Amino acid sequence: MMQVALAPEFPVVERPDFESVYREQFEHIWFTLRRLGVHERDLDDTTHDVFLVVNRRLMDFDPTRPVRPWVTGIAYRVASDERRRARHRREIIGDIPETIDGAGPHRALEAKEAQRLVLDALTQLPMDQRAVLVMHDLQGMTMPEIMEALDAPLNTLYSRLRLGRRKFTLAVRKQRGREHV
Repeated sequence: MMQVALAPEFPVVERPDFESVYREQFEHIWFTLRRLGVHERDLDDTTHDVFLVVNRRLMDFDPTRPVRPWVTGIAYRVASDERRRARHRREIIGDIPETIDGAGPHRALEAKEAQRLVLDALTQLPMDQRAVLVMHDLQGMTMPEIMEALDAPLNTLYSRLRLGRRKFTLAVRKQRGREHV
């Protein structure tokens, strides 16, 4: 009796729908954009711009890959474009929101100052270094995920992370030095 070899079955991977991507990734994208230096007043519009790109490119997305690095890469590119446009506008930079939930006035002030210090230090980094630092150190993404999101060589990303950490540390020290003068 002759046996016929059947082709192996590959699991069918469904492409995520836009609504689920939006629902699952909105908060991540909003905070990513904020950490990448998008001004508070522009966060909603810039987040909207990210999801316009996601919606337009969803058919190009490889559903066998994780969604988060893909949308983070889109957020990085949209934030870069926003920063380029912002350079050509005269703007007054806004402040961090006045309230911090669940904290007394003294702790809220300390938290607000720490948040301002971090955001100020991040804005002093070049965008490519800031993106890697935010994705790796603040969002906990792995370097292979960042490599996929930013479409950059792994060694380049490690170099950007090292340089970004060094510049971030120097910026924080400089800020603290000014505060104690």
